[in-house]
Amino acid sequence: MPHMRPLDPAFPIERQIALDAKPVVLVNVFTLDKADEQTFLDVWQDDAAFMKQQPGFISTQLHRAIGESPTYLNYAVWESTEQFRAAFNHPEFRAKLSSYPSSAIASPHLFQKVAVPGVCVA
Repeated sequence: MPHMRPLDPAFPIERQIALDAKPVVLVNVFTLDKADEQTFLDVWQDDAAFMKQQPGFISTQLHRAIGESPTYLNYAVWESTEQFRAAFNHPEFRAKLSSYPSSAIASPHLFQKVAVPGVCVA
């Protein structure tokens, strides 16, 4: 299971998923040992395939940091926190977490779009 290190320790993912919001974007930064990179990718692919089948899932994209260190960023869009919560707490998904390498540290956080006049829409 990856270790969890919240991006915001005052408001970790467990508190965020208790709120009702829609749509939401999950941003999850993973750090791990280089030797565990292929295992991480295999497990993440399996997790993503599971999540793609869940109600409310819209899309996901995995990014790798430039350079030697295997740092990854996952960006996933969900219709609502309610649907993400159901998928995140699903027993099958929770069981999959034990397959991640022990060096993996996950930092998940939920976000919503913000409108900035003249720049972007929500």
